[in-house]
Amino acid sequence: MTEAELYSMYKGVYVPKVLHTPEGLKYYEEFNFRQDDILIVTYPKSGTTWMQEIVPLIQSEGDLTPVETIPNWDRVPWLEEHRANVLNLDERPSPRIFATHYHYHMMPDSFFKVKPKVLYVLRHPKDVFTSSFHYYGMASFLVNPGTVDEFLDTFLNGKVMFGSWFDHVNGWIHAKDQEHILYLFYEEMIMDLKESVRKLSCFMGKSLSQDIIEKIADHCVFKNMKKNKMSNYSMVSTEFFDQTKSEFLRKGTAGDWKNTLTATQSDHFDTVYKEKMKDVKFKFFWD
Repeated sequence: MTEAELYSMYKGVYVPKVLHTPEGLKYYEEFNFRQDDILIVTYPKSGTTWMQEIVPLIQSEGDLTPVETIPNWDRVPWLEEHRANVLNLDERPSPRIFATHYHYHMMPDSFFKVKPKVLYVLRHPKDVFTSSFHYYGMASFLVNPGTVDEFLDTFLNGKVMFGSWFDHVNGWIHAKDQEHILYLFYEEMIMDLKESVRKLSCFMGKSLSQDIIEKIADHCVFKNMKKNKMSNYSMVSTEFFDQTKSEFLRKGTAGDWKNTLTATQSDHFDTVYKEKMKDVKFKFFWD
């Protein structure tokens, strides 16, 4: 199916129609944040599911009950998806935990007035591309990626859901009021998950013992999280995800792009990256 059939254009980016109804998008526009809300912000395929596992465990101080009994899309709902407006989020006790793929400029008025805590996760764009390529091949609500060459052109031109990776990252790393934003890299989580859990817990105002930090990190190692049916999307109908084509939680590694991109494709990616990010002073983990 084509972009016109599967996507709507919303604030300049594609969003899948089946997940992002006009009613759902309007709900987010009018959403009232609280100052102690915790918002996980990611470009798609940058570690959202991982954060939806880690952050509730920090909040529960290591109690596994929330992540073992509540599907991740309800425990940490995406505010832009249609399901958000049936979850009675206004009735949830503080601090509430949410997720979004929105660009900075897409955030509702309440966000800028209230300034909730933001956890912004970045991942090497070539790995985002690779993960997206497999994801688009198994998700029925996304346009088939075609060949690697074809999808590379689509991705670099931002003709994918939630638009350009470059625009998304540029918007958030240049956000105002950065004292309420924690920038975290997917790669540093892989390298030292315990330190990442500690960093997150400090930002969230939680004082956790080393034992609890280790317990959370152990549960959230990718191979362990992948077994959690509340997080691996095994409960979702094959009408939406055909996990015989690719698992939703696939590898959780850094550098897998080297198994997908040829040297020529990688060089082309580098050329576009250098042009798009030439004025950026932000220090990326992979630089």
